[in-house]
Formats: sequence, structure tokens, C-alpha cells
Amino acid sequence: MITKQKVRVVYRLNTQKEKDGKHPIFMRIFVDHKKSEVFTDQYVSEAHWDNNAKKVRSACKEADYINSYLDNLKAKVQNQFYELRSQGKEITSEQLKNQLLGIEEKLKHKTILEAFDYHNLKLSEQVKIGKVVAKTYTRYKITKNKVEAFIQYQYKKDNIPLPEMRLRFVTEFEHYLLTIDKLQSNTAHKYIKNLKKIMNMAVGLDWIPSNPFNLFKCSYVSTERDILNQEELDVIRHKKISIERLAEVRDVFIFCCYTGFAYSDVYQFERNAVIIGLDGEYWLSTNRQKTGTKESVPLLPIPLEIIEKYKDNEYCIKHNKLLPINSNQRYNAYLKEMADICGIKKHLTTHIARHTFATTVTLANGVPIETVSAMLGHNNIRTTQIYAKVVEQKVSDDMQQLREKLFAQSGQLKTKIG
Repeated sequence: MITKQKVRVVYRLNTQKEKDGKHPIFMRIFVDHKKSEVFTDQYVSEAHWDNNAKKVRSACKEADYINSYLDNLKAKVQNQFYELRSQGKEITSEQLKNQLLGIEEKLKHKTILEAFDYHNLKLSEQVKIGKVVAKTYTRYKITKNKVEAFIQYQYKKDNIPLPEMRLRFVTEFEHYLLTIDKLQSNTAHKYIKNLKKIMNMAVGLDWIPSNPFNLFKCSYVSTERDILNQEELDVIRHKKISIERLAEVRDVFIFCCYTGFAYSDVYQFERNAVIIGLDGEYWLSTNRQKTGTKESVPLLPIPLEIIEKYKDNEYCIKHNKLLPINSNQRYNAYLKEMADICGIKKHLTTHIARHTFATTVTLANGVPIETVSAMLGHNNIRTTQIYAKVVEQKVSDDMQQLREKLFAQSGQLKTKIG
């Protein structure tokens, strides 16, 4: 009998933790032993989760708020269940989940946010086994959040069925990202690219017949990348710095300039990270934190000197680090202090070091672009060609200055040489 149906709602902590160490809390809805699961939008650390009581421990500062939120969510599902049962309707756990998410049952179509959930769940499973880097999952999670916020802003709805998606949606989404979110064009189009991928996935799963967003072309503006020239590199490297933390930051920065490794990758290097390559020389190799692609670089004398300098460093020994490297936020702040001491006017960041390796250290000294691309761990040489254009522009600017110095507008030599 339908009236004998029962509902059970429990919470669980997802094993996949976020960057801040917290785990997402999921709700499981059981009807006749068949379950559906939905993310609650709440996070908590594993230490603060009472797995027996299925609630947040009182030691957590946010315990009262989160537990109250979960109780209200549970009550909402139970009320929906009893209301449907009073109407003599047969109930499923998926139906209760859809009502909780604001999806109209009569449509019977997947929605754009459901498509994101499906995609992101698969992605999170691939992260667990090392097939996908966590940053990729995070990018799609952020994209979903932006799409959800846009739907609420533009359409005053919680969701939109996939068959109702039109080209206008993505054009309005672009406008929203640029004007309301105030994102740069390249950043906005990266989110749109992710959205288009979700729609193409929906086509592949036969949820929709075609992707209307394929008519929208993402365009990317070539951005000017700040780099250091050799003179600036030498000034930073040879500057005497009496403050220990700034001297360490300088050494790590110079190390990145002469290896091309990103800050996040250098942070991961342990004391035994240096290997002997087939050529008998010292190398460093890693899978990039950002992309998961392999990046291998033979070590020049300067980074080798820096590694040698810190082999007996107390911090490095205690934390098993190749170099004394701190959190990214503190590192960037210290870089500014260090730049001021060295008289460098450019805004130094962790990215400038990698750009400098690609341009001033390698391409400008005749290293083939294919070799530079391999050392940077680029999947596509077109990514590396951005740096080649920077070098070409620098050469052009330098030659223009030389031209103005040596020649008059008529083309005549201003002074005799020698």
C-alpha cells in the first residue's frame, strides 16, 4: 500500500575534502530503501563531525547554525513526503530530492545544474584516483556556482531545464560576468568554455538533441605578461638582504626564475626531489599542481647553489622541504618587501618568475621553443608561443631605442662609432 511508504533522512560527510580541509555534507533521502543524494551547501571538518549522531559537534563555532540548517532541511523533506502521502500519491526519493531543489516534476527533463552535479561528481571521483587535478574540479564547481547565481539574478528561478537553454542564455551570461561579476574578458570566457563543455556532455548523454551554445565563440585577448630582464634578475640575486625571511623569499623567487616551476610546485618538493637524469646531470621533475602534466627541468648552477644553501636549514629538515617556502599569501606579501629593498618597480608575483624563465632565461638565450614548452609542462606549444611574442616585442623595443639613439629621422648616423 502506498500509505505504508516511509521516509528516512540522514546526513553523511563526503570523503572528498576541499582546499581548506573541510568536507561537504550530503543529505541522503531513503524511500522504500531506495535513496537519492543531494549536497546541502554546508561544509565541516572531519574532526567536528559526529558520525554517530550525524551532526556537527558543539566544539565547532558554526555548530548551531549548521545543525539548525540541516534540521530545517530534513523537516522540509519530511513535510513534502507527508503532504504527498496525504494526497495518496506514490513517492520516490528522487521526487523528494527534485522538490527540494525546486525542480518541477512535470518537466521530467534534466536541468543545467543537474548536469553540472553529474559532471562534477564524476570529476571528483577522478580526482580521488589521481586522474584529474583538484584545481580542475574546483574550476567547474565555481562555474556551477556562477551559473546558479546568474539564473537567480536573470530569471528569478532556481534552475532551468536543459531543453529550455537557448543561445541568448550564454550571451546574457557573458554580459553578467563582465558587468555584474566585473570579471576580465578572458576569465569570463573560461567560465563560458566550461559551461559549453557541460552542454556538450548533456548532448552526449542524450539529455538534449544539440548544444545551442556552440554558436557562441569564446574569444581571448592576448595579455601583456610582466617579466624581469637580466639586469633586474642580477640585482635581485646579488642584493645583500639582512632580514632572513626576505632573503629566503628572494632565493625561492630566483630559484623559480631559473627553473620555471610555479610556486605551488616548488612548495611540494621534498628534500629528495632532485634526481640524476640520463645525462648524468641534476634534474627536478613533477606533475604540475595546476594541470597534472609532467614538467621536467635540468638544474642550472644557480638553482643548484640555492638547494645546497638550504640543505641544512632547520625549517627544511623539520618539514621535509627542498626550500624554505611559506604560504602563498605571505610569500606574495614578502615579495613586495623584497622588491622595494632591491629597487625593483615591477609588481613581483609568483607568476612573474615563471614568465621570466620562459623569456629572459630561455627563449632570449636561444633555447628552442619546443624545449621551453616541454620544460614548462605545456600541453600545447601555442601556450608557449605567447612568451615568444613577449621576447619578440622586447627585441623590437630595444632596437627602436637603439635606432633613436644612433640615427636621426633622416636615417643619417648621429655620431661616428669608435
